[in-house]
Amino acid sequence: MPIKELAERRDIPEQFLEQLFSTLRRNGLLTSHRGMRGGYTLARPAEEITVLDVVQVLDGKVGDEADEAGGIWAEGVTALRKVFGQTTIAEVARREAEEAGSGMYFI
Repeated sequence: MPIKELAERRDIPEQFLEQLFSTLRRNGLLTSHRGMRGGYTLARPAEEITVLDVVQVLDGKVGDEADEAGGIWAEGVTALRKVFGQTTIAEVARREAEEAGSGMYFI
C-alpha cells in the first residue's frame, strides 16, 4: 500500500508518517524499496515484531520515569511492557481487521 494511501486511511500527515517510517527503517524494523512500486516492508515477519519494539524505537524505553518513581507507577509500566512485549504487529493487524469486520489484514 502506498504511504500516501496509508496516511489518508489513518488521517495522519504523509510527511509525519514518512518520518516515522524512516526512523523504523534506520532501526531495522522496516526495509525501504525504490522505484515505481517502491515503499516499505517489514524487515522481519509481523509475528516477530512486537508493539514494544516499535514504541521503543520511536519513543525510547517505555516508562523510565515510572521506574524511578517506583511503587504503583513501576508496577503499571511493568504490566504495560509485558502486554506490549507479548503483542505482535500481526496480532494488532488481526484485531483491527476483526473490528472492521473484514477478516483481512495488511501489514
